[in-house]
Amino acid sequence: MCGIVGIVGRSSVNVDLYEALTVLQHRGQDAAGITTCSGQRTHSRKAKGLVRNIFYKRHMKRLKGNFGIGHVRYPTAGTSSASESQPFYTSAPYGISLVHNGTLTNAEQLTQEVFEQDLRHVNTTSDSEVLLHVFANELSHAGDTRFTVQSALNAVAATHRRLEGAYAVVALIAGHGVLAFRDPHGIRPLIFGKRECDGGTEWMFASESVALDIAGFEPVRDVAPGEAIFVTKEGEFFAADCRTGQPLHSPCIFEYVYLARPDSKIDEISVYKSRIRMGNRLAAKIKREWPDHDIDVVIPVPDSSRTAALRLALTLHLKYREGLVKNRYVGRTFIMPGQEEREKSVRRKLNAISLEFKGKNVLLVDDSIVRGTTSRQIVAMARDAGARKVYFASAAPPIRHQNVYGIDMPERTELIAYNRTVEEIAESIGADKLIFQDLEDLIASCSEGNPQVPRFDTSVFDGDYVTGNISGAYLSALEVKRGEDARKNADDDDDDDDGDGDSALN
Repeated sequence: MCGIVGIVGRSSVNVDLYEALTVLQHRGQDAAGITTCSGQRTHSRKAKGLVRNIFYKRHMKRLKGNFGIGHVRYPTAGTSSASESQPFYTSAPYGISLVHNGTLTNAEQLTQEVFEQDLRHVNTTSDSEVLLHVFANELSHAGDTRFTVQSALNAVAATHRRLEGAYAVVALIAGHGVLAFRDPHGIRPLIFGKRECDGGTEWMFASESVALDIAGFEPVRDVAPGEAIFVTKEGEFFAADCRTGQPLHSPCIFEYVYLARPDSKIDEISVYKSRIRMGNRLAAKIKREWPDHDIDVVIPVPDSSRTAALRLALTLHLKYREGLVKNRYVGRTFIMPGQEEREKSVRRKLNAISLEFKGKNVLLVDDSIVRGTTSRQIVAMARDAGARKVYFASAAPPIRHQNVYGIDMPERTELIAYNRTVEEIAESIGADKLIFQDLEDLIASCSEGNPQVPRFDTSVFDGDYVTGNISGAYLSALEVKRGEDARKNADDDDDDDDGDGDSALN
């Protein structure tokens, strides 16, 4: 669930890249980085931490050039050490920097291939670095010694044939321009837009449309599944379908539930409107299955559930109240590395307004329930604030399966819904009653926004992995690997250097 951005402008792009990363900060809070290019020389700054704490005036002055890329990191593959921050760089061929959102499901096999066949060295445990070396190797064999746009497009086609899993990528090729491509299923999002200026047309790629809006770029369209787009440093635009076969377009439905900002559009679907429809359908389920409810007030768990909760309250003709106040200086607990850190952050992040709870039957509405950590503590808060009864509703179905495409929910034992009934989940979080959205209603809430999307990746709810290559053995091995990474991350928290990361690469 990282955030990526790339810009080809007519003047310095460092400020626009910085602003775009601040808008995409919700997609990753572990690390951030920017690489720009002036002439044949690239300039990079990356480190652990939030965007605002990494880039200072002295760093921005060094990020020279009219094209560049940026990244905010949320670790799903590898560790959370400073060395895993992006962009990644390789000098051959031409000098390539790359940022990646997603997870490669055949990363282990590719790592071995890169070392034994491509004769390239992978210096981290990140699958993004593996992806960089796969693409670099294919580019080195895609044409003659001179770089051409066609050689870059050919290299993407060859890269698609080797990669499995989910990936949205933006790469900077030193002295030439910016390349963007998306996996053939279109699981992870990527959109592009343009901005007219006195010198001509400027181009921008980003994980979410809101980044284009903030920078004044007019959205053009989403990068199509399997498509590659190259924009030269002069602003010339080239695009090609680089897929083999015709896999179904299958965007991740969890983007609409939680990951994306409500003011974004992904694959032409408004995140905000999809959440309104989730509220409508959840209210319809309550009417259907609990017509004699005694709910006094609906209270959202801020922030991503607000839209659905308000619509649910209006549909059921119930009071809607903001009973939980959020400390905006604490990050999203879902994407924090480590269960202990998530548990500590819930109480620091939310505080109850007692007068909205005291003596009332309260329906708390959240976008989803993953581990149950937040839900359990919020239910306890509601009771401490004087609620008579505490009901809980989720705008998404129960999450019972691992995600392998770039969201950190790998271990089944961490998922509160795994091997539990709805009643058992309610008991575990301490709620008097629990209501989940039905999967078909969630799908309908999203597909109504763009009927041309043939399906969604709903694997966390139903275990149906759209790439079709995920076995039980793979999932078991992933659990072991992620457990090892979690322990390594805990050790690295004490040992990391300051991650200054300043460099000017040739």
